Amino acid sequence: MPEKKLNELVKRLTKPHKVETARPEKTAKALKECIDRNYVHVMFVKTGTELGVELYRPDCNFVKGDFENAKGSVHIEGGLTLNYDKVRCVADIDLATCEGKGYLVPVSDEEYKAIMPKKDE
Repeated sequence: MPEKKLNELVKRLTKPHKVETARPEKTAKALKECIDRNYVHVMFVKTGTELGVELYRPDCNFVKGDFENAKGSVHIEGGLTLNYDKVRCVADIDLATCEGKGYLVPVSDEEYKAIMPKKDE
């Protein structure tokens, strides 16, 4: 079976880019609230692409983050579909600025099912 051709935007975002988490506002407190809901908006600044990422907790790391004082950094990962391609979004965010680096990783249907939260059907 031939390999599926990635969408051009998805392909572009597989390399590290400057990202920010500014929704609903660009603060560590707002980011913490999003993380508590397992859903974070990650904006790829150069392309203006904002993605809603459903966090996959086993691959996230929040221990270096001090949300109370907006210090340190966090590592977030989660799944989404962008332009019909299933991907994992990976980002490291500095809590002082809510900015960092992020990229997308194309995933198989099996991996996508594993990293996405189970919805009541």
